[in-house]
Order: sequence, then C-alpha cells, then structure tokens
Amino acid sequence: MDDWQQGLTLDLTITDLTSSGDGLGRHQDRVVFVTNTVPGDRVQVRLVQAKPSFGRAQLRQVLSPSPDRVRPPCIVADKCGGCQWQAVSYPAQLAAKQQQVIDALGRIGQIDQPPVAAILPAEATLGYRNKATYPLGRSPEGQVRAGYFRQGSHRLVNLNRCPVQDSRLDPLLAEVKQDIQERGWSIYNEDRHQGRLRHLALRIGRRTGEQLLTLVSTAPNLKDIQLQAQVWQERYPQLVGVCVNLNPAKTNAIFGPETLVIEGRPYLEEIFADLRFRIHATSFFQVNTEQAEALLGVILEELALTGGETVVDAYCGVGALTLPLAQGAKRVLGLELQAEAA
Repeated sequence: MDDWQQGLTLDLTITDLTSSGDGLGRHQDRVVFVTNTVPGDRVQVRLVQAKPSFGRAQLRQVLSPSPDRVRPPCIVADKCGGCQWQAVSYPAQLAAKQQQVIDALGRIGQIDQPPVAAILPAEATLGYRNKATYPLGRSPEGQVRAGYFRQGSHRLVNLNRCPVQDSRLDPLLAEVKQDIQERGWSIYNEDRHQGRLRHLALRIGRRTGEQLLTLVSTAPNLKDIQLQAQVWQERYPQLVGVCVNLNPAKTNAIFGPETLVIEGRPYLEEIFADLRFRIHATSFFQVNTEQAEALLGVILEELALTGGETVVDAYCGVGALTLPLAQGAKRVLGLELQAEAA
C-alpha cells in the first residue's frame, strides 16, 4: 500500500543539487526536494508536500553527513534565504553548477554531450559582493530590522553583517538601522501598503573603496533626511553619496523609476579592466568585480579580436564589457534600456 502523503517520515540519500539550492533525493519512483542538504547526505526528512510524481520535505536530522558538507561561515545560513549552498564545499558547488549547465543544454537545447568547459573558480568565495539590497521591517517589539527573507517566505531574518558582502559595508548595515529607528521614519508594510522605507541599498567600489547609500521609499518626505545624510557622510569618509529612490507602487520590484540625490553624488566610481566607471544607485553592474574581470578575459581570448570586427553587446548596462571590447574591435554597439546606466 502506498502511504505517500504529507507528514510521512522518510530516510533518503541526497544525490544532487537543484538550481534553486535544494538537495534532491528519491523515494521509490518519486523525486524529493529537501532544503539545507548536501549531495552524499543520508537524512531523515518529513514530507510537507506530496504530489503524484514528486514531494518536498523538511530536514529533520542528518543521519550521516556527506564528505562535502562543511560548516557554514554565516551563523544564520540555515534561516536566511540569501544563500542556499553555504553548507556545500566549494569544489562540490562548482561541480553541481557545471552539471546544471550540461543538463540544461541537453534537456532544453537537445545537445548531446555538450562541450562545457570547466568552471573558472573564484579566488574569494566570501566578502566579494560589491552590492547588497536589504528589505526593511520591524520586530514585534518595534525595532527596525534589515536582512533577507527566510526561504519561501516574507519573514525577515535580521542581519548586522553578511559574510558574502564586502566587509567594509558591514558597519553601515548595523548602524544605519539604528539611525532609522532614532529618526522615527516609518517602515513600509506590504500587506497594508502603508509606510515609507522599503529597502536599504549599499554599493562599494572594490578598487576605489567609494560607497553609495540608497534608501528606497514610497515618498520623498522623510523628516530631516538631509541632516541625517550629512551625519552619514561625516561618519563614513568613503561614502560619496546618499540617495532616495522612489518606489510608491504595489510591487515586488525593488527600485522605482526616480532617484533623488540628498547629499554628494548619485554614483560611485570603480576601476574595472583599467577603465574608470560611474555606477549609479540603480545601475546594473556585476556583483563580483573580480569574477567579472575573469569573464572578460575569457571573452577576449575566445573572440581574438583583430581590430576589424563589429561587436554587439546586448543588455550592456554601464558598459563593463562594451568598453574593453571597444579597445580591440572596429566598432561596438551597446544596447541598454535603462538610460541612466549608459
């Protein structure tokens, strides 16, 4: 008799990782997805969703850990939805990502044995992010919180530091929350569509050290915002600009269409591929500067430009790839919808 139903307790061996970060095991002829697991783990799980061909389960106990299971560097890795693979060793992460590319090319592209090169590993697996955007909320006691949503929910996990972002941004994350609290600025409630502040966005130039702070608000009238912006610039010498982005819409999009400069300038400067770029508060730029340069190196090697080519860079953003390519081609066209990015 098939007892496949919600609440069922199973012992599984995790064999794969999905692109969303879940571990994957099998029970009889069904696939079971389990968060916070590592390929090679022998686990006990509780079924929380039972569909005819698959299920989703909650980890109850690791019966036998995988050789690729490591201690997460973040103390809230099992709660925060910002990272899913911190318990997976970096070599195993690379192998899983490479296999996902191979599987996608085979399944979707119908390419038999696709020629996928080895992934180029990052030198720094932590502290590399040059940008972080944190949703804001309040604790039941009324304290301002900033962090990431617990996986699969809109319950905020409060953070005072994040080991993935550039550590030079950590003081801002911890202290700006307190400043918002003391100013008494209201926090946006998505259920009631009330309140002002929605997100805290931080950027840093990895090479220049310049920092940019942006508050995402439903309205511009934050009391004494200019005075507070001056306090921030005095406190943080590398902070070159304080902005307020306006997003009054009932939406999950982080940024709205208009950004106001409160103090300083609306952009930071960064050096990338020996070129100096201006990166605005809402502009797209690769969050891992060093890996983006490694990617550029691969592109230049593969293209082997001779100076006579016309190159099209679609979705070019601030031109991080466009401008280095222009040094070796006859002509480069960069296509970008967001005018301020270009």
